[in-house]
Amino acid sequence: MDDSKPEKKDAHKTNGPRILVVDVGGTHVKVLASGQRVPRKIPSGPAMTAKKMVRLVKEATKDWEFDYVSMGYPGPVIHGHPLREPHNLGGGWVGFNFPKAFGHPTKIINDAAMQALGSYKGGRMLFLGLGTGLGAAMIVDGVLQPMELGHLVYKKGKSYEDYLGLGGLKRFGKKKWRREVAKVVNALEAALEPDYVVLGGGNSKKLKKLPSGARLGSNENAFRGGFKMWQGELNKFQSHGSTMRSAQAGI
Repeated sequence: MDDSKPEKKDAHKTNGPRILVVDVGGTHVKVLASGQRVPRKIPSGPAMTAKKMVRLVKEATKDWEFDYVSMGYPGPVIHGHPLREPHNLGGGWVGFNFPKAFGHPTKIINDAAMQALGSYKGGRMLFLGLGTGLGAAMIVDGVLQPMELGHLVYKKGKSYEDYLGLGGLKRFGKKKWRREVAKVVNALEAALEPDYVVLGGGNSKKLKKLPSGARLGSNENAFRGGFKMWQGELNKFQSHGSTMRSAQAGI
């Protein structure tokens, strides 16, 4: 799976609105616009603030034309706004005016939810994003439910993200990390009863063998999901309480 070679099937159609998709991650911010073939990558990390991200994205895409922005954010989102500051980036994300900064209407959802939207093939799907952290989302009969599973306690006082994120991969090594991925996938399958599990994120390609019932996703599905957000396929956000609970995927 090569981040520099997006799939050519339908992610880059220009029929309809011209969209810039911004996939914010803990190691890179990846961007792709309607009509473009090759995404551009911007290094991120603990020094990447919201203001800096927008500035670097605008610099990297100054030769692209677009009318709308879709952004995948590595944390919970409510009413289209980040609810908490990200764990692996700099600050200034909560309360930041992204539409004003980008100069275009902007929609924001959780990054795992955006990739899940682009990965969905119907029925009950569980998506797990194995990247710097651990992203998670479910889509059940077209209804998208972002989840913050990564920060729940898994074992020995450590979270699922501590084991399955980049820190766990470095700490345990590939062999033990792969075993933990399989254990978690099997446990979540038993608890959530999905029809299938999609494993995405940059580290999913480090899996030698996929757990039973799982299929390998592609980071390019995040772009596909981002395009769908302005193409009538993510029409309505529903919020209950303090976190975004679901959004109609309309697929």
